[in-house]
Amino acid sequence: MALGLIAIVTNAQIDSAQMLIDSLEAELQYQHGDISLDSIGTLKIPVTFRYLDKPQARYVLESLWGNPEDTTVMGMIVPANRGVLADNSWAFIITYEEMGYVEDGDADDINYDELLEEMKTDAVAENEQRQQFGYDPIQIVGWASAPFYDQENKVLHWAKEIRFGENEMNTLNYNVRILGRKGVLVMNAVSPMTELPDVQNSITPVLASFSYSEGLKYSDFDPEYDEVAAWTIGGLVAGKVLAKTG
Repeated sequence: MALGLIAIVTNAQIDSAQMLIDSLEAELQYQHGDISLDSIGTLKIPVTFRYLDKPQARYVLESLWGNPEDTTVMGMIVPANRGVLADNSWAFIITYEEMGYVEDGDADDINYDELLEEMKTDAVAENEQRQQFGYDPIQIVGWASAPFYDQENKVLHWAKEIRFGENEMNTLNYNVRILGRKGVLVMNAVSPMTELPDVQNSITPVLASFSYSEGLKYSDFDPEYDEVAAWTIGGLVAGKVLAKTG
């Protein structure tokens, strides 16, 4: 009888949790079609995805997923076949960094293995601040997908495998940077590591969904008027300004 009671209580708890998840999901107002990203460009959301605007994206990231505040978030692209609170949930977080025109001449000269070790060292120092604010420390396990620069389309890809605190399941952090005339559009896919194949299969349609506004493409750069960024391709991966090669 005791075992039966435990089963009943457990099922009741599961049902209650699912009702809460369903309720939270129902409050989200997903968008489809063409999405304007201020004056930067336009997203044409693929049919297999849906979009959450800035306030809702921040609500998901900060309140539901437990991340620090991030005022730079512009929106979130979510797979249409799962909710943000599903066990296998993931999304592309969209931001824009107005850093100037990023020169890409160093793309073939970077030793990404050495860069990874620098990033691991930097993460140790950053964890002190994270823990002061009550967030789990981060351990960079390694590359989930080694950095790759698409010279033709001016897009930088890389993916890190990350462990948060004592979590048994590692997290995938798949980064895409679309270079433009004035800065870089960031698409950062956050998911469980188990979803890596799904995320990789989604990169092409998601990338194709974005276009810069007229005059803001990488090819529109005018050296007489435009500012050159202090960042290099390697610096974008490391998350900090690096000395330029050569």
